[in-house]
Amino acid sequence: MKIALVGYGNMGQEIEKIIQETGKHTLVSVSYKDRKAGLDRKNVRRADVAIDFTSPEIVLENIKELLRLGVPVVVGTTGWYGELPKVKQLVKKYKGSLIYGQNFSIGANTFFKIAGYASALLSKYEGYDVFGVETHHIGKKDSPSGTARKLADVILQNFSRKSVLQTEKLDRQIRSEELHFASVRGGRNFGRHEIVFDSQADEIRLMHQAWGRRGFAEGAIMAATFIKNKKGLYDFSSLFS
Repeated sequence: MKIALVGYGNMGQEIEKIIQETGKHTLVSVSYKDRKAGLDRKNVRRADVAIDFTSPEIVLENIKELLRLGVPVVVGTTGWYGELPKVKQLVKKYKGSLIYGQNFSIGANTFFKIAGYASALLSKYEGYDVFGVETHHIGKKDSPSGTARKLADVILQNFSRKSVLQTEKLDRQIRSEELHFASVRGGRNFGRHEIVFDSQADEIRLMHQAWGRRGFAEGAIMAATFIKNKKGLYDFSSLFS
């Protein structure tokens, strides 16, 4: 498979490293190798799939151009999901292929399933409340993380007494229907997401801790393999149904 990297930050470099190590795929293009460089339109056309790990500020323009060029797209960039309806229209307009994910880690996507199952079980018991905390390194650009938002969606879908996501600092008592998901930024943590179910009797904590970026990079390549010969819009988590 011929891969074009769109973005050459930590994730782009990790994907390149795996491509070189395994020898299963070929890197044919790198866009935004420095801040002044743009999309490498000439060589992107040669790719079977483009993988975007850039930033929320430019990802929508990248998506539009890649779809226009007829290249299937893997979007690992987070922080743009409010524009998902617009992206759906672009995929439809260009009859293209795109897969996105709040988290491309196989372990994290398994964690989504576990969190959903636990939420459905414990929502049956009135004594349990639930909240979440996520921690990331100082370079993380969005807050809360895409993974935290995905976990919140999973909980809201399965924990019947929660219906509203609250991610801000609270200077009041939280309402019973609000799910509070707090974010911490500092240090070098690659990503820790914790779900806490608490009652007067006991507490259950579920946690996913990423040790590095390799798992995300491997998942992005897995997504590229999936989307290569597909049409339409896909959420990476749907591969784990």
